[in-house]
Amino acid sequence: MLDRIKGALFGLAIGDALGGTTEFLSKEEVKEKYGRLTEIVGGGVWKLEKGETTDDTAMTLAVAKGIIKNPDDPISAIGEYFLEWYQSNPKDIGNIIRTVFELYDGDWFAAAKLAHEKYLGGLSAGNGTLMRCLPVALSYKSLTKVEEITERQSEMTHYDNKAAEACLIYNRIAYKVLNGGDLSEAIAQEVKGTIYETVLEGKKPTCLPDGYVVHTMQWVLYWLMSSETFLDVVVGAANEGEDSDTVGAIAGGLAGLAFGYEGIPKEYREALLEKDTLVEISNQLQFASL
Repeated sequence: MLDRIKGALFGLAIGDALGGTTEFLSKEEVKEKYGRLTEIVGGGVWKLEKGETTDDTAMTLAVAKGIIKNPDDPISAIGEYFLEWYQSNPKDIGNIIRTVFELYDGDWFAAAKLAHEKYLGGLSAGNGTLMRCLPVALSYKSLTKVEEITERQSEMTHYDNKAAEACLIYNRIAYKVLNGGDLSEAIAQEVKGTIYETVLEGKKPTCLPDGYVVHTMQWVLYWLMSSETFLDVVVGAANEGEDSDTVGAIAGGLAGLAFGYEGIPKEYREALLEKDTLVEISNQLQFASL
């Protein structure tokens, strides 16, 4: 169990670190600049250090810490860690999340609704909750509890229910894999009858891997269903460009969960600047569940 939990968090962070180099570049620009990016090198639009991650990993760790602090009802604690991160002046923060943080006045759900209706033109179906929801599936023995907290953590910042829907599908898959299920089988079971069912046809998505949660999820599921190794998933996502850090993080989290910590090449694990924190949080998450 611990090997899977560590694999999930390290997989997410590795996908983030790889994709952070190519974020906002087109696939053609990635190829022109890097050939095929296969190593964690830093740089990119955020001028990352080698092994540095972005908001995807930071907000995932905030969710994890909130659950560890108060597993029965973690929303308030998650919010505290969100604000602590926000006040650190991070390099990368999504527009939807930044807007909600600026509007927050003691009620996350009210701030998300106000942002959606008044400041974002009704467009809050971003991937900023999908990128951070994985710790919920790693923490609870009850699927009902996983679903409850998954949905609520999404609604803290993203009012559009398409964001929560993607998070629920993702964490149901994660829950099954954590408890011994096969990744491809779990995906097939959870996408059946949803807008993501076309991923089972095996074709590459026709949309860009951008910040719209539906597009992000399509690409995440594509990489997971079409790849044979952990590196196939995260390297594939990184070289597609666009919102590559987030697609890489989300796909890398499930891939790392499926392959386990020991199934991730050591050089990639060791390259991460936050590896000690990831190990510590993994150990704590193992015992956070009720």
